[in-house]
Amino acid sequence: MAAVEREWILAGDIGGTKTNLGLFQNRGKRLALKVIETFSNAEAGDVESIVERFISRCRGTIASACFGIAGPVIGGRCRVTNLPWEVSETRLRRRFKWPTVRLINDLEATAAAVLLLNERDLFVLNEGKTCKRQNIALLAPGTGLGTALLIHADGRYIPVPSEGGHVDFAPNSDEEAELCSYLRARFGHVGVERIASGPGLLNVYSWLKDSGRFQEPEWLAKEMEQGDAASVISRTAMDRKHPLCVAALDTFVSILGAFAGNLALTAMCRGGVYLGGGIPPKILPRLKEPGFLESFSGKGRFKGLLQQIPVRVILNDKAALLGAAKVACGL
Repeated sequence: MAAVEREWILAGDIGGTKTNLGLFQNRGKRLALKVIETFSNAEAGDVESIVERFISRCRGTIASACFGIAGPVIGGRCRVTNLPWEVSETRLRRRFKWPTVRLINDLEATAAAVLLLNERDLFVLNEGKTCKRQNIALLAPGTGLGTALLIHADGRYIPVPSEGGHVDFAPNSDEEAELCSYLRARFGHVGVERIASGPGLLNVYSWLKDSGRFQEPEWLAKEMEQGDAASVISRTAMDRKHPLCVAALDTFVSILGAFAGNLALTAMCRGGVYLGGGIPPKILPRLKEPGFLESFSGKGRFKGLLQQIPVRVILNDKAALLGAAKVACGL
């Protein structure tokens, strides 16, 4: 940790399974990440205890802080979507005596960072035709499915949080309608997150297995029991070691592509669509195959418009931290 007294910008990325905390220095229009640490949420009772551990080893003062968090932020408070935590700006401010504390949705934080990313931070799936001063869409499959928009207005981009990952799943085929019925019987409401997320990939796998289309081999069942099931499915599919996993990932990719296209149409995001989250960088070879972009642009009369929209994968896994730091210091 830093050994020199100085003022820091504290940024946080609070996800469903882990929390990243970072200390930044504000260098005019550029933010420099100096210290970063990752914490397992399962090992902590609340976010305050994680923050306490982090800053206790840092010399200096916190000038301002901002935390991106996985869930809707209302009135400076958030009940984390996939955790039994409630986080509030007021409680953080009182506990740590910081002059400024902001709590924003984690995808809003990532959206705030999009325009700071460089070519090394991005992988281009569709070159398209970038239109300046046009809206931008962001979606991020991981533990959940986050969404956000960058709306262009009055000469600047405004990050807009969203809970679009929980909108109704819209089947595009008879098979997808079967999947929807299967999930409705299990969960009641079927949002897109039930499919286009880590747990969602497992849901698709379970549907394919229970439908009798594929048999689950013993070795695969054992690997899934011993490790993270979604990761095992994804890795097995990428290596093409079993058709059940390949079919599950193909379905996942197709539905993710269709949802990305829906989001692009909803806000006329001719400025581009960005895929964040932990999953897309791990399945890049599959996203590069025709299935994703065919589903993305498969919107009938608007196919041509969607084929012109740039689509990029965010490779920088610190993007949410960078966006939170940007918000914290008002850049």
